[in-house]
Amino acid sequence: MASAFEPSLSSSLSGRQAMSATAPSMADSLPSINFGFDELRDRMAKFSAKFDAFIEQGRKRVLEERNQFRMNVAELQEDQRMKKRDMEILQQKTNTHQQMISKESAETREMQAAIASLSAQRDKNKAARDALQQQIAETQKEIDARLAAQRAHAQYVESQSRFNVPELDFWMQNLCLKIEGAGQTDRLKFVYTHVDEKSWEREAWFELSTSSKDYDVRHCRPKLEREKVDRVLERVNETRDLVVLLKGMRELFVEAMKS
Repeated sequence: MASAFEPSLSSSLSGRQAMSATAPSMADSLPSINFGFDELRDRMAKFSAKFDAFIEQGRKRVLEERNQFRMNVAELQEDQRMKKRDMEILQQKTNTHQQMISKESAETREMQAAIASLSAQRDKNKAARDALQQQIAETQKEIDARLAAQRAHAQYVESQSRFNVPELDFWMQNLCLKIEGAGQTDRLKFVYTHVDEKSWEREAWFELSTSSKDYDVRHCRPKLEREKVDRVLERVNETRDLVVLLKGMRELFVEAMKS
C-alpha cells in the first residue's frame, strides 16, 4: 500500500514547489515597520550617561556631605571637649572660690568672736578701772582725813609736849617705861620692865594708835583681857590724860604676870 501512495505524494510536493516558485512571498506582502532601534539605543545611551552622571554626582555629594558631617562632628566633639574642659576649670574655680568664702567666713566668725571677747574684756577692765578709781578716791579721802587728824593730833601733842616733857620723863623713870616706834606713823610702842617679880628684865608692851581722836590699843604682850583694856581706854579718852593710860596698862601687865 505504501508503494501505491508514494507517486501521488511526490507529485503533490513537486506541484507545491512549482506554485511557490511562481507565487509572491507572504513576508513581501507585509507592510514595512521602522521601530527606531538606533534612536532608542542612542536615547538609552544618553539616559545611561545622564544616570551615571547623576549617580556620580550623588555619590560625590554624599561623600562631601559625609566628610562635612564628619568634620562637623569632629568640630562639635572638639567644642564639647573644650566646653567640658572649661566647665571643669570653672568648677575648680568655683570650688576654690567656695573654699575661700568658707575660710573667710570662718575667719570672720573668729574675728567677730575675738572682737566680742575683747569688747567684753574692755568693758570689764573699764568697770574695774572705774571701781579702782572710786576706791582710790575713797582711799585718798580717808588718807587725807587721817593725815589731817594726825596733823591736828601732832600739833596738839607738840603743843602739850612743852609742858609734859618733864612730867613724861618722871613717869618713864618711875614706871620703868620706854617709848619706841611701832613701824607706823600713827602708832607708838610703850615697853615696860620690872613688871615680873621673877624676872625684872622681862618686858611687857602695847601699841597705842593715835590715828583717830580717841586712843586705842591695837596689840599688847602679854595678852590682856579686852574688857579691862577698854575700861582703861574709856577713862583715858574721857580725861585725855596719858598718865592714866600708862599707869592703868602697867597695873594690867603686873596683874597678868602674877596670874
